[in-house]
Amino acid sequence: MNEVPATRMEPSEEAASGHPLYDLPLREWRPVPRVRVPVTHVPRPSFPVIDAHNHLGRWLSSDGDWMVPDPAALVETMDAAGVRAIINLDGRWGAELEANLERYDRAHPGRFATFCHIDWDELSRPGFGERIAAHLAECAAMGAKGLKVWKDLGLERRDHRGELVLLDDERLSPVWPAAAEAGLPVWVHSADPVAFFEPVDERNELLELLLRYPQWSFADPRFPRFERLMEALETVVARNPGTTFVGVHVGCHSEDLARVGRMLDRYPNFHIDIAARLAELGRRPRATRELILRHPDRVLFGTDHFPPDADAYALHYRFLETADEHFPHDVSGSQLGGRWMISAVDLPPEVLRRVYADNAARLVPSLAPALG
Repeated sequence: MNEVPATRMEPSEEAASGHPLYDLPLREWRPVPRVRVPVTHVPRPSFPVIDAHNHLGRWLSSDGDWMVPDPAALVETMDAAGVRAIINLDGRWGAELEANLERYDRAHPGRFATFCHIDWDELSRPGFGERIAAHLAECAAMGAKGLKVWKDLGLERRDHRGELVLLDDERLSPVWPAAAEAGLPVWVHSADPVAFFEPVDERNELLELLLRYPQWSFADPRFPRFERLMEALETVVARNPGTTFVGVHVGCHSEDLARVGRMLDRYPNFHIDIAARLAELGRRPRATRELILRHPDRVLFGTDHFPPDADAYALHYRFLETADEHFPHDVSGSQLGGRWMISAVDLPPEVLRRVYADNAARLVPSLAPALG
């Protein structure tokens, strides 16, 4: 390799290209930051916690088995981490809802609240709106404490004519007031990160993640665009002021906190959680803190880390409670979710208490006794 005098200030592509690491694959580049920053360990929160976004059932597991093999052991983990209750978003409907309720809510009273889903196969027959509305009343009677609407509505689900059905489809208009009538707040996952809808190329900031999980890319024109999905979400929230909505993953648009803030300003029935978005929130800590301080009663704590574990909770506590800077946004240190570090938001105690649990307990009253 050619030697370059240390006194020369000009860059040298020739010198760079001659180095053995010149063609190092990006996936193998693991720089060790040399910045010196305080490290605060927060194994337990300052106030009781309700994890308002988690998955404990069988629906998302790779082998079809329960996400949590031993619920009693999970309760011990919760106790050690200061988590009083978890909202389980995996109830589905019918026998699967009953199985989740029996395994969690009834076996451990006050520690879990299971939400139902809608059987979107109903879309294959006309008149589905009314049937789905009746279905929600049945789920509530069984013991469901809320409704989870996933992104398959809008991205994949089609009616009897083969046409895509979006969240704001007029034929679904009976569903949202029916949820309110049944006492079911609606947790909505309408859109994934913006990068998932962009071309999988050298400009995509989540390229490594999308190469590993190609099924997460919605760049293909057969899918609606991100903006159309967000438009559908806002339309439904605006049309149904009597229904409580939680836009999960920071209102489904964690990249644009100004937009999320405008929705919180306009719609008193709209709330957000922070689940699975520390990477986005932590690279804009001042804007994140400002948003939460402006709407302290409308932001819910949630992790979407399943199965739940102490390290994931400690990372979230550090993010919310400390003023630490420049730390990983993933407990494993992986940067698949973004090649950057995050900084914490140092929320004041009176806001922490509400975000950690009070807001979730207000929306899901069955969990209020868990706070003592």
